Amino acid sequence: MRIMPNRMDRGFYQYQQEFEDKALEVLRSGWYVLGKEVEAFEQEFASYTGGGYCVGLASGLDALWIAFRLLGIGAGDEVIVQGNTYIASVMGVTINGAAPVFVEPDMYYNMDTSLIEEKITERTKAILVTHLYGQASHMDEIMRIAGKHHLKVVEDCAQSHGACYQGQMTGTFGDVGCFSFYPSKNLGAFGDGGAVVVKEESLAREFRIFRNYGSEKRYHNKVVGANSRLDELQAGLLRVRLTHLEELTKEKEKIANRYLREIKNPDIRLPEIRENATSVWHQFVIRCKNRTSLIEYLNDREIGTIIHYPIPPHLSEAYGYLGYTNGDFPITEQFANEVLSIPMYNGMADEEQQIVIDAINQWRA
Repeated sequence: MRIMPNRMDRGFYQYQQEFEDKALEVLRSGWYVLGKEVEAFEQEFASYTGGGYCVGLASGLDALWIAFRLLGIGAGDEVIVQGNTYIASVMGVTINGAAPVFVEPDMYYNMDTSLIEEKITERTKAILVTHLYGQASHMDEIMRIAGKHHLKVVEDCAQSHGACYQGQMTGTFGDVGCFSFYPSKNLGAFGDGGAVVVKEESLAREFRIFRNYGSEKRYHNKVVGANSRLDELQAGLLRVRLTHLEELTKEKEKIANRYLREIKNPDIRLPEIRENATSVWHQFVIRCKNRTSLIEYLNDREIGTIIHYPIPPHLSEAYGYLGYTNGDFPITEQFANEVLSIPMYNGMADEEQQIVIDAINQWRA
């Protein structure tokens, strides 16, 4: 039996009739951009997060770079970023001409808050928090530091739809919560999509103007904006999935808890959850020192895996101009060499889970 690292089709078949009905409804409406589906989704997602206002955008990356643009962060400014995030997080900063300042991760794969203040300079304008792999970050400490130093806070929630810290949902702590609805996400569309969640109505209005060529009224352009609109079809399909997000999250939690109980291999390090935080298990990430051997072993048994992420942003070719080399961020680099995402998806059968568990338990480094 071949087991893929992710199966997005399973999530479709769980609610196939609802998705198909909504798709036909939108197609037959004759209105495909910035209509009632986008407006309804924005209201429903804002209500779900408790964040105030939601604005749909074309992608998670757009959410990030437009957030920094509208917060006035650009050339000459610095933004604190965790070292082991996906490179899109960093692009959100550098597209605007600002400089990323990397901080090592903690044992939970999120930003080590004890290292933030030593990185702050007079040029520091913001902290970019990534709730990696679906687990909420240490937000009370991050907000304390931000308040002390008068810094903006942008949350990258691409992997954390529904995750909470001390009962508050990610994306609602800082100035802007940025979400991706890429199909593999917990709240995934059937193509690209993104959104921001903000507390202030005035900032939400700025996002709505900016996403539509800088215009609030057709042909009346207030600023030089972008074409970054969540389309009606994706918004409608997201509305369907949002109604099931709680049960989808519980299903992933059940799989994760089984992995945590039943994977027992001394050469495998299992993920841990911070006190007062929850994870929605976007990925189930293990670590092992002999990762290549494990990958080959699992491949031989038709069990797929993914490395999230093999090249840290500071060592990528895209950011070679920053001048970093191997050894500059040893914890980030260690994680990049050891992390491995094992199969985890909605609709994963008990038998598939058992095969993964047995194979990992039988592997020897």
